[in-house]
Amino acid sequence: MRLNNTSNRATPTGAKSRLAVGLMSGTSVDGIDAALVQISGLAEIPRVRLRSFLTTGYPPDVRNRVMHAASGEPLTAQEVSQLNFLLGELFAEAVLGVCRRGRVSPKRLSIIGSHGQTIYHQGRPTQESGWNIASTLQIGEPAVIAARVGRPVVADFRSADIAAGGQGAPLVPMVDYLLMKHPRKGTVALNIGGIANITVVPPGARPGEVFGFDTGPGNMVMDSLVRHFTGGRESYDPGGRRASRGSVIEGILREALVFPFFAQSPPRSAGREQFGKVFIEQYFLSWPRLRFEDALRTALELTVKTIAVALIRFVFPRFQMHRLVVSGGGVHNRLLTRRLRELLPQLSFHRSDQFGLPVDAKEAMAFAVLADRTLQGLPGNLPSVTGARRAVVLGKITQP
Repeated sequence: MRLNNTSNRATPTGAKSRLAVGLMSGTSVDGIDAALVQISGLAEIPRVRLRSFLTTGYPPDVRNRVMHAASGEPLTAQEVSQLNFLLGELFAEAVLGVCRRGRVSPKRLSIIGSHGQTIYHQGRPTQESGWNIASTLQIGEPAVIAARVGRPVVADFRSADIAAGGQGAPLVPMVDYLLMKHPRKGTVALNIGGIANITVVPPGARPGEVFGFDTGPGNMVMDSLVRHFTGGRESYDPGGRRASRGSVIEGILREALVFPFFAQSPPRSAGREQFGKVFIEQYFLSWPRLRFEDALRTALELTVKTIAVALIRFVFPRFQMHRLVVSGGGVHNRLLTRRLRELLPQLSFHRSDQFGLPVDAKEAMAFAVLADRTLQGLPGNLPSVTGARRAVVLGKITQP
């Protein structure tokens, strides 16, 4: 199965097939996604096939510690260090598990690409700490992964882009460009994880014409409200069933839509720093007599409205777009996808599965491809997306 719609492209002479594992743990902190990927062709024009996929949930105590860290709560250097090494062990177990599922010996892997678990990301310079700098931190010690699996690991993907003046995210647009470009059709690749982000690939695009950015919350606000109202017993709204029983609270939606992030021009990136605990408390939990279902319905409308408005303001005036290719956990929310179709009727709607990119595995697969590029000495960022001064090779390679 090829993940490239230019199906008549021949595999470059002399290019060898190789196996890679991509690891991803996102802002929702649901667990570790591991994708075993077969890559053929040159890294510049890859063909990719998913061999196996596995999601490993965090143990509850580990998830709580990660959530505390990612929410900006004070942690000692000892706690951060121990959590970094603990997650390294869990990431290594995820690699071994996805290899077992795919009936592949870990020794056959050419590379492991680990995004790690973000506990802090500020893509734009800020003076909050007294220094006017951008910074990012993903944990999940790659040396532990390399030692346990016995194969090299590429990790810390975002830092090189930030060092080059970029925002360090989003990085998946490089893979969207490689696998979804089309000579005549403009494509918007939308991933709805904790944060929602888009990649815009104009018809016949060259790398410098591709752009993308975070539109705002994906599932993050909804999931936080579920955890709040259920006392942590539940973490999401399956299929959007609860939200479908609620009504939009126009006052909350109106106030939330003027949150400064939504007015920023791309490039822009976001995380819990923008849409975490403080945002939930300010715009939702301060509302009197807030009903669970109404809160969820309003948060869902915030997600779809900010996606649609971002496209209308920053994309449609520049390029003619034909199709919306959606991936991520938000695809399983039927109410959310229905509202997207209603708000964006000018685009044909596709799940990324139709392009060979299973919706839940796409981001993990992307970091396998990015790691392969790093191994080949090729850039992994798109400056037109992140705002970096130049294209750079991403990540650091750790040998076992």
